[in-house]
Amino acid sequence: MVRAVLFDLDGTLVDTAPDLGDTINALLARRNRPALAEPAIRAQASHGSQALIRLAFGVAEHDSGLPELRREFLEHYSAHLADRSTLFPGMDRLLAELEDRAIAWGVVTNKPACYTEPLLERLGLLKRAACVVSGDTCARSKPDPEPMWHACRKIDLAPERCLYVGDAERDIEAARAVHMPAIVALYGYLAETDQPAIWGGDGFIRQPLELLDYLNLRP
Repeated sequence: MVRAVLFDLDGTLVDTAPDLGDTINALLARRNRPALAEPAIRAQASHGSQALIRLAFGVAEHDSGLPELRREFLEHYSAHLADRSTLFPGMDRLLAELEDRAIAWGVVTNKPACYTEPLLERLGLLKRAACVVSGDTCARSKPDPEPMWHACRKIDLAPERCLYVGDAERDIEAARAVHMPAIVALYGYLAETDQPAIWGGDGFIRQPLELLDYLNLRP
């Protein structure tokens, strides 16, 4: 039986795309460039600031201008990270159902702790989570399995007793590496080129409450 559910953050637990999008569009506006459309932002939101900057400004990964753009992005984002970010529809009820049934839940994300923890605090989730593993908690981040092992140690459960939910291939890869069941959140930030059917997950959900069916927890 699953005794804990671990969530990716951006695109799985919380819809952070509005604040990430507002940030990249603020940088574009300062340079009199047109804003990015919401679908383009959502397709890259799970991949962090550098992916959004490369999309917006057409810079390569090793472009000399990337560090300054990233510094400006993160400075703006840190001041606005919870302006419009919210739980995905149904997620609040899902978390309440898990808690009512004594199933722990936590977060394993590649987002640095300096953004993860304030965001969860603003949403009233930080103290409710059984564990929070950020992108810089361990020496390596997903798809490396180290964050998954760390989360299991924090909640004192074997990976096989946990379930991971994520919206990116690296999420499923990290879970599989520790033999943890994994579910793909199809409501998350998937690009048209993504092929979740071949990621090796154990199932798919199109909205958060469908996880109750997977766990056989429907009232």
